[in-house]
Amino acid sequence: MELDDGAVNDLVAMGLSRYEARVYLTLVRRESFTAAEVARAADVPRQRVYDVLDALVRRRLTVLRPGRVAAFSAVAPELALARLMALQRESLERLNQASTVLAAALAPIWSDGQTHTDPLDYIEVLRDPKAIAGRFASIQRQATHELLSFCKPPFVAPTANNEGIRAVRRLRRAGGTARAVYTHDGLDDTEVLENVRRFGEAGEESRFTPVLPLKLVIADASQVLCDMPDPVAGTRATTALYIEHPALAACLKLAFETVWDRAETAPGPRPPEVPYGRSSSEPVPD
Repeated sequence: MELDDGAVNDLVAMGLSRYEARVYLTLVRRESFTAAEVARAADVPRQRVYDVLDALVRRRLTVLRPGRVAAFSAVAPELALARLMALQRESLERLNQASTVLAAALAPIWSDGQTHTDPLDYIEVLRDPKAIAGRFASIQRQATHELLSFCKPPFVAPTANNEGIRAVRRLRRAGGTARAVYTHDGLDDTEVLENVRRFGEAGEESRFTPVLPLKLVIADASQVLCDMPDPVAGTRATTALYIEHPALAACLKLAFETVWDRAETAPGPRPPEVPYGRSSSEPVPD
């Protein structure tokens, strides 16, 4: 069954993942489908279709019809699109609140910087991806009681990030906390889901949100690492700022808490017959 790429792209722009868009557009073509049927018709991997259908049911775009074999039906398009628009408005409001907090936090730093001719010794500008990854690893090692993260692609650290898993374990043993917010795009990436699972086992709390304003790490309310994408080159060229400034870190933590409070809890583990993700290839030593 051919799906209209334009319709898929439009639904993605309205907040659905590409798999969610393909499944919804398939469901509208018939009264109901089983999970196996919609996976074949929408060309979605069988191991992913359960997560996709669950997400559509949570967003009230799809109805679950229990029975000997569960079936799924699409909500009427006009109602589904109205609900998607409402979710987009909520997301924009969250971003507006976060941007207001960020602007208030960065404005005094920027203004203060205009009065200095010497480089600020508490700000480090990083442009090499290896240097950014190294600084990220350093922050994780140095954190003693709290590690907060906004995680979105592209990632400069290795996908497995064993350094981060060890840091989370160490923090939790010491009574500290580690929390991360991921974008919904991560739900379509098996490696990201596996990474979330492994970090969760180590003690990290995770949530998901449609979009994030930037990539951000805050350690112990004193160290900050954030990306500053080039507005011309886009994601092809990124500058990262490492800042040791408790006042800025405190303001950015408020922004993190705003997004965290509105974000969705990460999907829980599935029964054995509905795989959640790949199993870890190797345990990470403490």
